[in-house]
Amino acid sequence: MTQLRFVLLATFLISSAAIGYEILLMRLLSIVQWHHFAYMIISLALLGYGASGTVIALGRRVLEPRFALVFATSGLLFSVTMVACFAIGQRVPFNALEIVWNPRQLIYLTGIYLVFFVPFFFAASCVGLALTCLKAHISRIYFFDLLGAGIGAAMIVVALFLLSPQNALRLLAVLALSASVLMSPAVPLLIRKRLMLAQGVCVAVLLFGLPQGWLDFRISPFKGLSQALQVIDTKVLAQYSNPLGLVTVVESPTIPFRDAPGLSLNTQSEPPEQLAIFTDADAMSVITRYDGNLESLAYMDDVTAALPYQLLDGPRVLILGAGGGTDVLSALYHGAREIDAVELNPLMRKLVGETYADFAGHLYEDDRVNVHAGEARGFVARQSGHYDLIQIALLDSFSASGSGVQTLNESYLYTIEGVEEYLRHLEPGGMLAITRWLRIPPRDSLKLFATAVEALRRTGVDAPGRQLALIRSWNTSTLLVRNGEFTAQEIGSIREFSRSRSFDTAFYPSMPAGEANRYNILAEPYIFEGATALLSDRAGVFIERYKFDITPATDNRPYFFHYFKWSSLPETFALRKRGGAGLIEWGYLILIATLAQALVAGVVLILVPLLLRKRDAQGGRRARMGSYFFVLGFAFMFVEMAFIQKFILFLSHPLYSVAVVLSGFLVFAGMGSGYSTRLVQRFDGGKYSSVTIVVAAISGITLIYVLLLPELFARFVGLPDALKVSLALFLIAPLAFCMGMPFPIGLNRLAEEAADFIPWAWGLNGFASVVSVSLATLLAIEFGFTAVVLLALGLYISAAALIKSKL
Repeated sequence: MTQLRFVLLATFLISSAAIGYEILLMRLLSIVQWHHFAYMIISLALLGYGASGTVIALGRRVLEPRFALVFATSGLLFSVTMVACFAIGQRVPFNALEIVWNPRQLIYLTGIYLVFFVPFFFAASCVGLALTCLKAHISRIYFFDLLGAGIGAAMIVVALFLLSPQNALRLLAVLALSASVLMSPAVPLLIRKRLMLAQGVCVAVLLFGLPQGWLDFRISPFKGLSQALQVIDTKVLAQYSNPLGLVTVVESPTIPFRDAPGLSLNTQSEPPEQLAIFTDADAMSVITRYDGNLESLAYMDDVTAALPYQLLDGPRVLILGAGGGTDVLSALYHGAREIDAVELNPLMRKLVGETYADFAGHLYEDDRVNVHAGEARGFVARQSGHYDLIQIALLDSFSASGSGVQTLNESYLYTIEGVEEYLRHLEPGGMLAITRWLRIPPRDSLKLFATAVEALRRTGVDAPGRQLALIRSWNTSTLLVRNGEFTAQEIGSIREFSRSRSFDTAFYPSMPAGEANRYNILAEPYIFEGATALLSDRAGVFIERYKFDITPATDNRPYFFHYFKWSSLPETFALRKRGGAGLIEWGYLILIATLAQALVAGVVLILVPLLLRKRDAQGGRRARMGSYFFVLGFAFMFVEMAFIQKFILFLSHPLYSVAVVLSGFLVFAGMGSGYSTRLVQRFDGGKYSSVTIVVAAISGITLIYVLLLPELFARFVGLPDALKVSLALFLIAPLAFCMGMPFPIGLNRLAEEAADFIPWAWGLNGFASVVSVSLATLLAIEFGFTAVVLLALGLYISAAALIKSKL
C-alpha cells in the first residue's frame, strides 16, 4: 500500500509536469517562432503517450519486473530532456517562411517534431507502465494522472506570472525529478545508489550548472525584434514577461523608430522620438515622446486612421488595443472629449503609465483618458453607454500580416458578431473605424468589408453600402462603418481628406469608378471592384470565385486571417519562386505538415508494431478492442480542442483558454474516472450498459451546450476574469465528468479479459489523439467548432456500439 501511494503521487507529479511543459512550450515557441506551433506541441505530447504504449507492450516482460526502476529512470530522463530538448530544438535551423519553396525546411520541421517528442515519451512511459503493472488500481491511477494534469495546467499559468519562462522550465524539471526520487526507495539498493547520484547531479545542474545561454531565446531572424536589433546602436532597454506575452522595450537612437502606419507621402511632419515595444518578439507598438505640445503630433493627422476625426467633433472615443498609446495620443490631438482605452496585457499599461510615464508625457494621467485592462469584446459587452467612435487599433506587424503567420490565430475581434456588438454601442451617427495593413491582392480589406456588410444586414440594414466608407494609403486601409447613412457633407469630407493626402478612396456611397485607384496606383482598382461586388446580388459568387477565402469570420469560425483556398494552391505554389511566396498562407501548410507528420509517426511507432505482433486473440476481437480506444481518442480530443478554441472568446486569451479548459476537463474527467467503477457495478448487467448511459449523458450535455453556449458567452463575457474562470469550470464540469468514464471502463474490462492488450489500448488511444489535434483544427477552420463537436458525438456513439458485447 505504501508503494501504491508513492506511485500515485509520482504519477500526479509526472502528469503535472507534462501538461505544464506542454503549455510552456506553446508559450516558448510563440516567442521564438509563432503562435500556430501550439497545435504541433499538443500533437507531440500525445504522440509520446501513444509511442510509450508500443514500447511497453513490446517490452512488457522485461519492464514489469523492473517497474520501480523504469519509472524512476523515465522520470529522471523526462526531467533532463525537457530542458535539453528545448535548448536543442531552438538550434534546429528551421525557418517557417521558407517552407513553401525550400523542401529542406520540411526536414527541419520533422527534426523539431522529433526533438520535442522525446520528453513526452518518457513522461508517458511512467503513466503507461503504472497502468500496465498495477491493473487492480487502473481507475485510481488514471484519476491521479488526470488530476495532476489538471492542476499542472493551472499551476503553469500562475507560475508564468511569477517566473520567467526559463525559470518556469526549471520548476517543471524539478517536479519530474521529484517523481523520480519518490520511486527510488523501491529500486534495488545497488542500482538505487547510482540512480540517486544521477538525481543529485541533475538537481545541481538545474539549479546552478546550466551553461550560460542554453535557455536564452533564439528568436527567428524574421521576427520584428530580430530585425530591429540588426540596426546600428539599437539596444534592449527592458524585458518583461507574463502569460500574455514577452514584452521587450527597444531603443534605436542612431536610426530612430518612425512608426506611423499609413502615413501620407505628402506629409510635412514626422513622428517624435519613439521607443518600440515588441510582444513575443514581433507585434510592435511604440511609445511616442510627448511633452504636452500637440503640434509635435501633427503627423497623426496624415494617416488613414485619422479619417473618422474629420467627420466627428469632440467625440467620445473607445480604443480597442491601446498598445503603446499611439491611438490615445491621436484622439487627444484630434480633440476627443473622453477616451476609454482597452489593453489586454497589463504590462503594456504599466510601461506607458508608470515605467516610461515621463517619456510618454504622463499620457494616462490626462483627465480625459481612462485606461482599462481587459479583452476588447468583453469590455464592450459590459458597457451600458455609447460612443461616437470605436476604433480598433493596428497592433500586429506588417511582416506577420503579409507572411501568413496569423492564418491559424483565432480572432474574435473581427467576426460578424463582434462588429454587431460594436455597432450596438455607437451613438446615432457614430462610427466604427478599423485600420488594417494593405495586402495585394486584397485580403484583409475585402474580408473586413464583407464582414461589415453581413453585420449590418443582420442588424436590419437593407442598404449597407450607404453606411460604409473605405480608403487606402500605400500600406494601410481604413474602413468606416457608420450608425446611419453617410451624409453628403461627410462624403465630401472623406473625398477632401483623401485627396489632400494622396489617399485613394476605395469605396463610399455612390462612388464613381473613376475616383478609385488615382494616387497609389494598382494594376486594377481591386478593392473598389471587390466592395461593389460584395454589395451586389452576386456577392456569393464573387466570394466563391475569389482567389482567397474572404468569407466573413464568425464566432463559430473565428479565423479572420485564414485566406487559404485549396483551389488556388496550384497557381500560387507555381509562383512561389517568382515572388509569389507571400500569396501562400504558410501557417495553414504548417498545420497540414504537422498532421502528416503525426500520421506517419503514429503509423510507424504504434500501428505497424501492433499489426505485426502475433496474438492468440481472434482478428475481429482485436479490431473491436483497438477500435474502441481509437475512437475514444478522437472523440475526447475533438471535444476538448473545440472547447479550447471556443472558450478563447470567453476567457480573452488562447493561453488562458488552454489552461482553464485543459485543467477543467482533466480534473473533472479524473473525478469521472474515479466514479466509473461504481457506475459499472450499478448498471452493467442491466438493460443498458454503463458506457451507453455515459455516452447518452455526454450527447445530451453537449447538444445543450451547442445551443446555449453562444448566448451564455454573449451574456457573461463582460464578467471579471475570476468569475469567468469559475463559470467556465462550472460549465465544463458535468461534461468532463462524463467524458472521463469510457476510457477506464474499457481498461478495466481489458484487465479482466485481455490484460496483455492494455498497453496497446494506451498506444492506440494516444495515436488517435495525436492525429485528432491537427485534424480538429483543420475541421474547425473549414466547417466551424459546432461541426467538430457533432462529429465527436457520432464517435462517442460508435464507441458505445463497439463495447456493447464483450471485448
